[in-house]
Amino acid sequence: MLTRRVEEGLRFTRRDAGRLGTSAAVLVVVLTLILGIDILSPQPLALTVGDVARADIVAPRAISFESAVQTETRREEARAGVPPQYDYTPRNAAAVAADQLSALRRELLAVEAAFDSPLEPAERRAILSEALPGLTVDTRATLLALNPGRWPTVRAEAERVLDLVERAELRDADVAPFRQDLAARMSSALNEAERQLAAEMISPFIVANSSFSLPATEAERSRRAELVAPVQVSVRQGQAIVRSGDLIDPADLEIIEQLGLLGATPDVARLAGWFLLATLVVGLLLAWVWRFRRDLWHRNNVLILVGVLLVFAAFALKVTAGRQALPFLIPTAAVGMLVAILLDAGAATVLTAVLAVVAGAVNGASLEVASYVFLGGFGGIVAIRRGDRLQTFLQAGIAVFIVQAMVVSAFSLLGTRDLRGIIELWGASALSGGGAAVAAVGSFAVLGHLFGILTSFQLLELANPSQPLLRRLLVETPGTYHHSLMVGNLAERAAEAIGADPLLTRVAAYYHDIGKLANPLAFIENQAGGDNIHDQLQPEVSAQVLKQHVADGIDLAYRGKLPKVVISFIPQHHGTAVMSYFHARARAAAAAPFGGLETAEGRAAADKVDQSRFRHAGPKPQSREAALIMLADGVEASVRSLSARDEPAIRAMVSRIIEERLADGQFDECDLTLRDVDRIKDAFVGQLLGMYHTRIAYPQNKVVELESRRAAGGGPSAS
Repeated sequence: MLTRRVEEGLRFTRRDAGRLGTSAAVLVVVLTLILGIDILSPQPLALTVGDVARADIVAPRAISFESAVQTETRREEARAGVPPQYDYTPRNAAAVAADQLSALRRELLAVEAAFDSPLEPAERRAILSEALPGLTVDTRATLLALNPGRWPTVRAEAERVLDLVERAELRDADVAPFRQDLAARMSSALNEAERQLAAEMISPFIVANSSFSLPATEAERSRRAELVAPVQVSVRQGQAIVRSGDLIDPADLEIIEQLGLLGATPDVARLAGWFLLATLVVGLLLAWVWRFRRDLWHRNNVLILVGVLLVFAAFALKVTAGRQALPFLIPTAAVGMLVAILLDAGAATVLTAVLAVVAGAVNGASLEVASYVFLGGFGGIVAIRRGDRLQTFLQAGIAVFIVQAMVVSAFSLLGTRDLRGIIELWGASALSGGGAAVAAVGSFAVLGHLFGILTSFQLLELANPSQPLLRRLLVETPGTYHHSLMVGNLAERAAEAIGADPLLTRVAAYYHDIGKLANPLAFIENQAGGDNIHDQLQPEVSAQVLKQHVADGIDLAYRGKLPKVVISFIPQHHGTAVMSYFHARARAAAAAPFGGLETAEGRAAADKVDQSRFRHAGPKPQSREAALIMLADGVEASVRSLSARDEPAIRAMVSRIIEERLADGQFDECDLTLRDVDRIKDAFVGQLLGMYHTRIAYPQNKVVELESRRAAGGGPSAS
């Protein structure tokens, strides 16, 4: 790096701290108020379960919580789904079966005796007629007619079925159906009458072995309820909780309570979150400006512009946050485009990144919206360049649309958005890109004027030859006007070579010598071959006359209402350089009484001449553009004085002028590199060769030249 920064400029001074603190405090407070406006001014709702919603109730923010109401509803459903519980156990059932089987056998003792004893038919009939009093008439007839040899089979089958039924679970409500179905459970070894006899024999002994248990039922209901996991409810920002005309149910009321809409107490925690986010983005933004854009850091108008754009964009994002498509319609890319035109692309990129963070935060931490804002804005910054033609704004708008459409397409493919949703967001992207272009082209000139920032359109207007000051230069100081045009051409080409601002450089070159309007004949290019007034002036007086054109130029520029940026070039184009011609004359005059500069006494007298009296007041060039004008100014005047303007002579003169300025330290306060110096030399030489190219000596031109010489000399001249 050729140039050096002043050491104090690199330190974070107390003044910088005060500037940072004031700017950050104002921006943080305003940004926090915007982002937390819904928290600071909550609108309480007076609602109870069963009320009719008078308007749509929309979630002002995204929340996620464990719903006690919905969890309890699920648990009640689980409890209701538990069937009645009974006290059946296999052990108890076996005991009941044994008891009932014993009772059956006692009941059958009389029948056993009738069939086992050698009785007369009449006696057996009499005994069987009294046994088993619960038998029906048909069944008793079957018993009376039963062959004694079949009795053991019938009895065994009856006992088997009774034991089988009682060992299985038999609930109170199932006893009657079981009794009616006993005959079907008997073995096919019995005929139908025998099966009916066996069924009626054991029917009185079929009893329940499983009874309804309220404690067991309640325990099962509790167990099932405990298995139900808590219900998590997630509500997105902008989601409709209740539509107008709907009844408020307990679940709706719980969500409304969780959002804090029933009370008017601000959510301090969320407000603190917004404050912290605002502090981060504002602090880092200002720190970046201080660290990487020191020329912008000390300009109040720039900080105010950045703050206004940030606040305005944040407000628009907050107002549209949480809606279905509105966040995609906001032309936030216009902010980056405006800053790129008015300041530079780096500042525009950083501000766009800050806006992307804000956009994502206000839309429920949406990565899609954040990417949409940042990448769309970045596309506009890349496409807008300097914004010196209307066509570039159209191109930038198209670039914003393409990038934003690709963003929504990518996230739609990664998510679940359908084709209709993608097409709708494509339309929103088109409106956003077009709106950004219109907003940028319609406001950048106004913002530039309000905040004192020079725009390309203003520069193009200032470059118009019909401007009053340029018109005066042409009429009153034609030599200076021509010189300024040549300096503008040289400086513009060099600016293009090193990546400086060509338009600003050319316009500043046009106006750098307007101070010569105050005293045109004091400058040789306006003397038209007449007497040079400096031949009759002392060198110190001549130096003061030349210095005065800088002060006069500043006065004329302010009266002509030139932008301050252009005015700043007037004193910088000479910097603190020495007026070497008059300084050399002063040294020669001081040495003359002592035999001239060839003698030691003469050189000693010459060295006593105060060089500072022959230096311009400065300041030194503060930018590359000002350095280019200084060099172009010196090079153009010096090359014009050359008798031979071939490439070696021009290159040697250009190199000498540049080396003199370097040696004099004129570029210590601007960002000019050694690589820039080499490119500037090549650009100057190439432009000068084009300006002073060799022409053919046409015969008629030679005749005119000879005649003019005869007329001037009174006789013929040798050719």
